[in-house]
Amino acid sequence: MSQRKPMPGELQFLQEAMDADCLNTSIRLRDGEYQYSLVKAIASFQLDLYFPDVRDIIRALYGEEKTRDLRFVRKIQTILKKMEKSNIVKILPKRKPWELQRYALSSFKFQDSDKNVVSFAADEQIEHARDLLSTATSEQEVASPSYSRISLVLTAIVACYAAILWSLLQPVINPIIFVSALSISAMCSVVLGRMLSR
Repeated sequence: MSQRKPMPGELQFLQEAMDADCLNTSIRLRDGEYQYSLVKAIASFQLDLYFPDVRDIIRALYGEEKTRDLRFVRKIQTILKKMEKSNIVKILPKRKPWELQRYALSSFKFQDSDKNVVSFAADEQIEHARDLLSTATSEQEVASPSYSRISLVLTAIVACYAAILWSLLQPVINPIIFVSALSISAMCSVVLGRMLSR
């Protein structure tokens, strides 16, 4: 399992889960049952700022071999979809279309259908997750490109395209201006793409 940096929206899911009160559910959450194990696994991942897909959850609970059993993976996905309808888990948007769905808890405390209050994180764990969350949030603020940098790169791209267009409208095309403006605009486009993908 490769630990990926959480996206800003994912950090918001964690913040909402930590701030949420005890949620009522229509599913029984009893130790030893599938739902309980799944929620507990998702909680442990989420407290480490990682939002697992179904294979990560299966790998943590049942081992690598079970991740290759498609029937078992589908069974767990079905259980997770039912849990999403009961507002226990949230299905996160995919980063890439070919990736599996990823999951986050709505809260770390639930009241199940038997009226039992079940907590999946101790106060110390939530405080530790809050520290990780504040660190990750500050790192993202530092790493995210500012609007001034983006506008500067966009201005350079527009200026290069204007120079290319001006060069093409002249009776004699100056190859130095044309090639240099084209290469600078290509380079700036790559830089802009990297800035926006962070």
